[in-house]
Amino acid sequence: MTARDSIQPEVDPGSRQTAGTMFAALYGKLVPHPWRGPEPEGDAYSLFYQRALAMGWLADHLSGTTPGGKDIGVGGLWSMNDAGWDHPLAPAEAPLVAWFQVEVEAVAYDRSLPVQPFLQCAGDATRRGGVLDLEAVQLLLPVQGLHASTLPPEPFLPPMQTMYWFREANPRSRTGVEINVNSGQDPRAVAVVRQFTDHLDRLDQSVFVRMSSSIGSPQAVFKPPFDDRFWNGPPLHGLTLRGELSEWTLDAIGWLGEVIADVSARLGLRSPLLLTVTRFGQRR
Repeated sequence: MTARDSIQPEVDPGSRQTAGTMFAALYGKLVPHPWRGPEPEGDAYSLFYQRALAMGWLADHLSGTTPGGKDIGVGGLWSMNDAGWDHPLAPAEAPLVAWFQVEVEAVAYDRSLPVQPFLQCAGDATRRGGVLDLEAVQLLLPVQGLHASTLPPEPFLPPMQTMYWFREANPRSRTGVEINVNSGQDPRAVAVVRQFTDHLDRLDQSVFVRMSSSIGSPQAVFKPPFDDRFWNGPPLHGLTLRGELSEWTLDAIGWLGEVIADVSARLGLRSPLLLTVTRFGQRR
């Protein structure tokens, strides 16, 4: 059974602790490579699996155990769940290119949700099928897997250690973006709007510069390609941020996703967050 057949995550974590399900949907256009046919030959699942395995991001719990019961599988960031080039629940108003779903392993004390490597892997797999013209990214972030009591003390946020990577980007690459952070039926995201924006503004970084914000979900935020029961939907309570991203890449979007998840956990959010990032001027 796959995620196409069920609204529930396919992975059975068994006795091990996991952070929860993470989902990414990439929207835009995929122009097939000239040496391929009109449709990608490789399936998205296999391409994503192979890339995650090669990069050491895939958790392997099937390699066996020692006589004493110790797991000798390969450690990683997530376990595979499902992926595809299309989805029966894809919104009609948005051109879905590909989607990916994993079960995130328990997050260490000094780490964030692995949003950046997750999107990097998704992008690499997608670009094997063609040239990607990315218009929007939609993420389901298992913030409930982060516990404020175990997070490093403020003002430290793990992603801040890597923000210098983006300082070398071409200044002309800065892109206007609209970001919607939605907690579904949980009103907590709206209740902590002021604290949330204050946290973001206090961070000494320029990867994302906020220019304005408003409460609510604009009509431009399309319905995610999964059932509401999958994540505490529908997207009723949201905060919309507008500003500039240092570059329009999955790398920068992933970094920002990690920051938003960390800040949300510090403010006491305990439900999955739907994060939608769209370029200004794109059809949503």
